[in-house]
Parts: sequence; structure tokens; C-alpha cells
Amino acid sequence: MIQVLILLLLQQAEKVSAAWLVTFENPDICALRGSSAEFRCSYNYPDEESVRQTAWDKGMIQNGVLERVRLSGLPSYYGRYEYQGDHAHNCSLVLRDLQENDTGYYFFWFDTDKFGRRSKKSVYLSVTGLEASVRPNRVRLGDSVTLDCRTECQNTKIIWFRDGRPVAEPTFKAQITDTGNYSCAFEGIESSQSDPVALDVWYPPLNVSVEVNRSDPLLVGSSVTLTCRGSARPAAITYTWWHSSNGSNSSTEVGSGQVLSISSVELTHTGTYVCQAENRVGQSRSAELLLTVEETVHPLIVLGIGIKVIILLVLPPVLIWVWKCRSHSDAKNEENTSNDYENVIFG
Repeated sequence: MIQVLILLLLQQAEKVSAAWLVTFENPDICALRGSSAEFRCSYNYPDEESVRQTAWDKGMIQNGVLERVRLSGLPSYYGRYEYQGDHAHNCSLVLRDLQENDTGYYFFWFDTDKFGRRSKKSVYLSVTGLEASVRPNRVRLGDSVTLDCRTECQNTKIIWFRDGRPVAEPTFKAQITDTGNYSCAFEGIESSQSDPVALDVWYPPLNVSVEVNRSDPLLVGSSVTLTCRGSARPAAITYTWWHSSNGSNSSTEVGSGQVLSISSVELTHTGTYVCQAENRVGQSRSAELLLTVEETVHPLIVLGIGIKVIILLVLPPVLIWVWKCRSHSDAKNEENTSNDYENVIFG
């Protein structure tokens, strides 16, 4: 008889245990500092009972013992958690603005009109940060670069950004445009990114050219300024100027510095000029720039030439006019003389 009673009690206990059940969809959650985490949860109880209260607890070590402490009683959680469940079967919870000290075990508790129950199992939340690194962080054009994002979370897809724009691959050959600040994030929560790390791509001077400050003809005695332009990282620290005379196959070093100034040009300055820029990576030369210096014309000579031109332009018409006037006058005089003669003869 006693054995039968024990068997009935065990069966009843199994039925009660099956009726009281808390299930966590994801009992192991890893989330980033500053992000949010959702504990998806469901619970069951006997049909003849009704739920009166629900709550979530955090497991905390007190006096060497793991105690369950109500979230509503922890000041650090005020305004950061939201119960999204109900008094039926949903017991989901959301924690926001996660901090590293939020890491730990979380338990669900509910009370019916007959019994109070708490989950035997728990949700373990791990709050971690992201640590981005670039290896190496200073490279030369064409070198290999590897982006690495460290986190305690496993089985998560990492995505990368450079200056806020997505990066296709975490390994690549360095190009000029790859210089910038890199940060990593979990796919799906791109708003929570790691602190940025810098990548500096060095390259020798590129697109070196020479600019001249004037386009009008250079006359002996005038001034001219040549400027060496180009792109380099780090910036060019040495500039050298070379000059080749017309018809010469050799060049002569004529100056240094980014700007070459000639305060009073001479005919010997005619020729081609080349600028060479150099930084810690390498050096490059510009294309040739041709300067032509012309002889200065004295103002008196210019005045004399002008007078001659005026004379040549004005004198012929004047001479023609004078000749015509004289011809007309002579013809009139001859006519008057002829008339006088006739009057004498026939008078």
C-alpha cells in the first residue's frame, strides 16, 4: 500500500514539474557595451492557476553565496530594463545601454494564485567591447594590411568601416585612398562601433609639376617665380631645381626649396626647368618647363620706330594731296595766261 502511495506521489510530482516550466530561447547572450540585449523567454503553469506577479532577478555573489537579487531593487538598472512579457506565457526582457558590470546570470520569477516559482536555469549575459587593430598601422603603397577586431563574443560576423564608410575586406593591398580611421562592429548593430584606429599609407611624391607665376613673355630684367607642386605622404622635405640650356644635353642644379625665384632674368635663363621632390619614401621629377627670355627693347628705340611708322603711313597721302593741289594750281595759271594772251592779240 505504501509503495502504491509513493508511486502516485512521484507521478503527481512529474505532472506538476512538467506543468511548471521556464524556457529561454538563447541562454547564452553576448552583447556589446552600450548596445541592447533581449532575453526571449516563455513560461508554463497549470491551467487552473493564474499569474499574479512576474519579475527578473540577477545572480549576485553575497557573502560567498550566489543570491538572486530583484532588478527593480538595483539602482544601476533603473530606466535600463523593460519587461516585454505578460501574465500569460511570455516573459521576455530587454536590457539597454549595457555596461560591462551587467555581465552575469539572470533568472525569471513568477507568482500564481497558488504558488511562487522561479526558473532553475538562467540566461548568462556577457557584455564586452570591441578592440580594433590595424597591422601594420603604417605601410607603404602596395604593402599588405590586415584588420583585426578582438571581442569575447563568438560566432559573430564582424564588419569594418573607414571614416564611416564600409570596407569590403579585412585584408588588402594598401592604396593611397586607404589612409584613414578604421573601426569594427557586429553585423546588425553597426551603431555600436569600436574606437577607431588609424592607418597611414606612405608613398613617394606623385604628379610632380612646375607652376610659373606669369604667362606673358619674359624680358631681360623682369622677375619670375617657379613653384614645385605634387602629392606625397609624408610631405616632401627636399626640393631640387635643374636647368638645361637650349640645345644642351646636360642639366645644372640651380636651386633648392619648393619655390625658385629669379629676380632679374637674363638671356642665359632661357631653357628648360625641372623640379625634383623627395620624401622619406622616394623621389620623383616633374616634366620639363620651357622658359624663353627675350631682349629688352629701349623706349627711345620704340619711339623712333613709332615715328617712322607714322611717317610712312601719313606722308604718302600728304604728298599726293600736295601734288594734286600744285597740279590744279598750275593748270589754272596756264588757263589765265592763255586768256590774257588772246586779249592782247584781239584787243
